[in-house]
Amino acid sequence: MIKHLIYLASALGLFWLLLSGHYSGFMLGCAVASIALTLFVAWRMDVVDDEAEPVHLTGQIFLYWLWLAKEVAKANLDVCRRIWSPRLDISPTMVCLTANQKTPLGVMLYANSITVTPGTVCVNVEGDKLEVHALTWSAAEDLLEGEMDRRVCELEI
Repeated sequence: MIKHLIYLASALGLFWLLLSGHYSGFMLGCAVASIALTLFVAWRMDVVDDEAEPVHLTGQIFLYWLWLAKEVAKANLDVCRRIWSPRLDISPTMVCLTANQKTPLGVMLYANSITVTPGTVCVNVEGDKLEVHALTWSAAEDLLEGEMDRRVCELEI
């Protein structure tokens, strides 16, 4: 619990410094007071835990975001090509995937990664089963190959 409060305080402090750019004593005092109030409210609401502050993902998440950004860009180009070209097929498909993640946070990250990628939307999650709508069969096949599932699982280690 303390580890998560420290992480949250650090993240809020860094965010405040990046947005404000003011370093006078009064402004820093206001920042400390507002962060302390936020931490107190979060602690009283009992929302500071592994899922709210996934400290264990911090080191690896940036590499995952880079990989996901590359996949989003590729999928975006594919969807644009299919919209603009009349000879490329659009074959809407529904597939059911099994999420191999160990935690609800991992399943949520996997489902959201699918949804943020153009051409695919996770429409339903029940336990470890994900129902996904894909714009094309090739997009569904990419998900069925399991690369994204594997990468999200690696984050949970």
